[in-house]
Amino acid sequence: MKGRRLAIVGATGMVGQEFIKILEQRNFPLESIQLLASDRSAGKKLYFNHQEIEVKETVPESFKEVDIALFSAGAETSRHFSPIAAKSGAIVIDNSSAFRMVSSVPLVIPEVNPEDIKLNKGIIANPNCSTIQMVVALYPLHKVNPITRIIVDTYQAVSGTGSAAVDELTTQTRQVLDGQNTIPHVYPHQIAFNILPEIDVFLDNAYTKEEWKMVEETRKIMHADNIAISATCVRVPVFNSHSEAVNVEFSRAMSPDDARRILAQAPGVKVLDDPTVSLYPHAWSAAGTDEVFVGRIRQDASHPNGLAMWIVADNLRKGAALNAIQIAEEMIKE
Repeated sequence: MKGRRLAIVGATGMVGQEFIKILEQRNFPLESIQLLASDRSAGKKLYFNHQEIEVKETVPESFKEVDIALFSAGAETSRHFSPIAAKSGAIVIDNSSAFRMVSSVPLVIPEVNPEDIKLNKGIIANPNCSTIQMVVALYPLHKVNPITRIIVDTYQAVSGTGSAAVDELTTQTRQVLDGQNTIPHVYPHQIAFNILPEIDVFLDNAYTKEEWKMVEETRKIMHADNIAISATCVRVPVFNSHSEAVNVEFSRAMSPDDARRILAQAPGVKVLDDPTVSLYPHAWSAAGTDEVFVGRIRQDASHPNGLAMWIVADNLRKGAALNAIQIAEEMIKE
């Protein structure tokens, strides 16, 4: 298979590091790789396949000989450099929120809507981490029995905010255990031994931006504008992996056994569901893995057409870097 000329924008960040790790693990066909970042990170040395590579500053000329550009450097950087990269001939796969709801930009989960990749005009958007894992689990059920309503409550790890948040949780945990006061910097309140029902900014409708992303992105990915969706997104003192309590209403009744059978055969999904031995997904064991884990599948006691379930995935891998690389792999197949 012919190798591709690839660039990673935001290579020194947490998702950028996952890009490098996953490209190595999956033996992605490469002719060359560029590691790009801001001027503050330029000059740092990173390793790829045991070779030391110097990180370069991202400039317009960076994309002149690039086939695929993986972006994870924030929306502002993506808005500026993605069109430049696309104009230079690269296909951009962007992990930020910059283009997700732009009608001309496909928003893709390869297990769900790979056909949308062909609609790209140089830029493909990677969905929000919490949206990805939910839709990977729900779409196989939706294909069999159309979903009419989703209620989701997320329990999101601090790594979703970045390395500064991981450091803050570590520091605050030590401070609390030592009987010291904490001073929050990354979050509006202490995150250690606490939970915060606030991810991103509050909107005029009293939902947060993170919650509204889940609503809009789910409808766009699944091509189902009529699904009623409500989300409550919560930050929890967990380093890695997002967890979600999801309540789904279908067009007609579906048994938990049927749901388990469908999900057991679904790409990218692993069912862990035996309450008699406390078998269910949890954040600690999901970290560092590629699957979306589903368990606690049960009949909704409040609605005859409803199921409740618990969904967990590594937010840095399937929720970000892996999904983007899977998009690139689909492009190569085509």
